[in-house]
Amino acid sequence: MEDSNHTGVSQFIFQGLCTTRELEIFLLLPFSTLYLMTIVGNLFVVILIIIDHHLHSPMYFLLANLSFVDFCLSSVNTPKLAIDLLKENKTISFGGCMSQILCVHFFGGSEMVLLVTMAYDRCVAICRPLHYSTIMDRQKCIWLVVISWIIGFVHAISQILLILDLPFCGPRVIDSFFCDIPLVMKLACVNTDTLEILINADSGILATTCFILLLISYTYILLTVKLHSKDGSSKALSTCTSHIIVVVLFFGPIIFIYLWPVNITWVDKFLAVFYTVITPFLNPAIYTLRNKDIKNAIRKLINHM
Repeated sequence: MEDSNHTGVSQFIFQGLCTTRELEIFLLLPFSTLYLMTIVGNLFVVILIIIDHHLHSPMYFLLANLSFVDFCLSSVNTPKLAIDLLKENKTISFGGCMSQILCVHFFGGSEMVLLVTMAYDRCVAICRPLHYSTIMDRQKCIWLVVISWIIGFVHAISQILLILDLPFCGPRVIDSFFCDIPLVMKLACVNTDTLEILINADSGILATTCFILLLISYTYILLTVKLHSKDGSSKALSTCTSHIIVVVLFFGPIIFIYLWPVNITWVDKFLAVFYTVITPFLNPAIYTLRNKDIKNAIRKLINHM
C-alpha cells in the first residue's frame, strides 16, 4: 500500500484549538462571525476604493491591495477551522496540508512586502510632498504591488519545495488547527535539523528585512517632520499610527512563531489565531476608524443609498 513515492501518510489529523467539545461548540459562533466580518470588511474597503474617485490615489490603491491580501489570508485557514469545530475527527489530506502551507506563506509574504511598500508611500508623501505625484505614479504603484506578489510567491515556493519530499511514515497528528511548517516537520521520519535552519533562515531573512525597512521608514518620517514643523511629531504620528498598529499586529506573532519560538503549545495556537484570523479582521477597522477620507466616502455612499 503506497499513497505516493515520498510519503506513507495520505492525511494528517488536527488536534484543533482545544480538547473540550463544549468549548469547541462555544467557539464556533465567534469564529464564524469573525470570518464573515473579515470578508465583508475587507471586500467593502476594496469596493469603496474602486467606486469612489476621491480615493484613487497611491495610498488607497495600496490599501485596497492590502485588504484583498487579508481577505485571501483569512480564507486559507478560518473556514476549515470553523468546520472542524463541529467535527470530532479533524483531518486534512496531504495535498490539502501542503496547499495550506503554500497559501499562508504566499499571502503572508506578500503582505510583509506590501506593508513596506505602504511605508515607502507614506515616506515619500510626508518627506517629499512636492515630488510625490512624480515618484509615486500609477505605473510605479502597479509594479510595487506586482513585486510584492512575486516575492510572496517565490518565498512560498521556496518553503514548500524544502518540505514536499520529506518522508512521512509515522505519527500524523498535528497539535494545531492548520498545517504549518514547524509542526509538519516534526512528523517527518528523518532528521530535519538542517532543513529547519534553512527554512527559518528563509522566513527570517524576509521577515527581518521587511521589519527593519519598516522601522527605518517610520523613524525617518517622524524625524523629518519633527525637524520641519513645531507640531510635526504629533502630525506624523496621526498620519502613520494606523500603519504602525497594523505592522505591530502582523509582525509580532510571526516573530514569536518563526524567529523566536516559545515552544508552548497554547501560546503558538493563540499567536497563529491572531495573525491568521484576528489581524485580517482588525486591519479594515483600523484604517476606516482612523481615516477621514474613508469615513467621508462611507458617508457619501450611505447618503446615496
